Amino acid sequence: MTDQPSAPVASVRREHDSLGDKDVPAEAYWGISTMRAVDNFPVSGRTIGTLRSLLWALGAVKYAAARANEGLGLLEPGKSAAIQKAAREVMDGLLDTQFVVDTIQGGAGTSTNMNANEVIANRALELLGNVKGDYAALHPIDDVNRSQSTNDVYPTAIKIALQREITRLCAEHGRLIKAFDAKAAEFDGIIKVGRTQLQDAVPMTLGQEFGAFAETLREDSSRLLELLPHLSESNLGATAIGTGITAPSRYREAVIRELNAVTGLELSSAGNLVEATSDTGVFMLVSGVLKRAAVKLSKICNDLRLLSSGPQTGFGEIFLPAVQAGSSIMPGKVNPVIPEMVNQVAFRVIGADATVTMAVEGGQLQLNAFEPVIADSLLESIAWLTVACRQLRTHCVDGITANIQMLQQRMADSISVVTGLAPIIGYSAAAELAKEALATNRSIAELVMVRGLLGQQEMEAALSARSLAGLG
Repeated sequence: MTDQPSAPVASVRREHDSLGDKDVPAEAYWGISTMRAVDNFPVSGRTIGTLRSLLWALGAVKYAAARANEGLGLLEPGKSAAIQKAAREVMDGLLDTQFVVDTIQGGAGTSTNMNANEVIANRALELLGNVKGDYAALHPIDDVNRSQSTNDVYPTAIKIALQREITRLCAEHGRLIKAFDAKAAEFDGIIKVGRTQLQDAVPMTLGQEFGAFAETLREDSSRLLELLPHLSESNLGATAIGTGITAPSRYREAVIRELNAVTGLELSSAGNLVEATSDTGVFMLVSGVLKRAAVKLSKICNDLRLLSSGPQTGFGEIFLPAVQAGSSIMPGKVNPVIPEMVNQVAFRVIGADATVTMAVEGGQLQLNAFEPVIADSLLESIAWLTVACRQLRTHCVDGITANIQMLQQRMADSISVVTGLAPIIGYSAAAELAKEALATNRSIAELVMVRGLLGQQEMEAALSARSLAGLG
């Protein structure tokens, strides 16, 4: 019996921490703390490497910290320069694949912070001509994490990431508003019957309906932008619980100054670092506004689905662009799949709001341990809403057309114009006209003339659809 060839052994390096030794892939920039987190948290299958804005923010915080520490004489210039360069590479997305910790993790974000510390440390070692894992030359905690704690780094990075992502959402949201505004102008002269409780109400224009969609979204854009100042307060320098232990007194001011320089933001230091470290209420505020925006966007999509229902037995007042076949069994069927997608995004955002609410409530004493699920929920909600706004605009709203023939026929047959007579002939008499028109299939105008209730000119003025729609 011959010996079987042995399987190739993966190239590893051995690292040590307070819990013992562990092998780490030799080529990995991350180290033992990250390795333990990968083993401990195989939860969502989504790594923090997928959260581009969060990594950009983490790189910015580590860059600013290195500069502040160097300026205070706490970090040698050579080490500082290498850390800064490595942190810049994190900001630029060159090391995203090295951020392998799951977005959902225990430890209040320590695994995320250590993933960043180790990646930056090992890349800095490489830049200095050392081998990965040679922490005697440059250490993930003693150097990269100097004057810091997860408890001030992580929430600051989340706030910066949220500012970036909300700004992007607002830009896409604004483009969607312009698309609805354009449709409002296009449909300005098209008269239709408005509805309340799904029953015929009074005349309006299709342009007014789409203009209301635009204004609804415009209100939410304002609320989203109002979040940015609330996300500009940082607890950097607070370290573990807000007392600033291990950080020199001048570090707090220095690191905020450096962070503003590298991010272009206007961050400020929290007035009470103990409160700022324990309180995560701002994240619930963000989540609530996102939920509001999602719910209102979903309501608009419900209306688009209803208005386009049919094509023969529904409302059929507008046509949505046909973007894909709607059935595997019914030939020719086309569904409103883009609004349906947006609805589902909204459902997810609503669920995420519940998650954030419980996570904020679950904080205890000087720290909230659940910021990872808060960050994951908020960043996912913003990302999904951004895509939803873009797809709704480009694959739906831009291509909506009006079913003018249907709308004109319905207006000609509608008794909704009778409301315009109520101030002239009284509510009861107008109601009787409406009932008779429905029973006899005769028009309101015809009945007015037959009964001699108004003269021709007065009747035409009272029943003008444009006048009833508030257009003069």
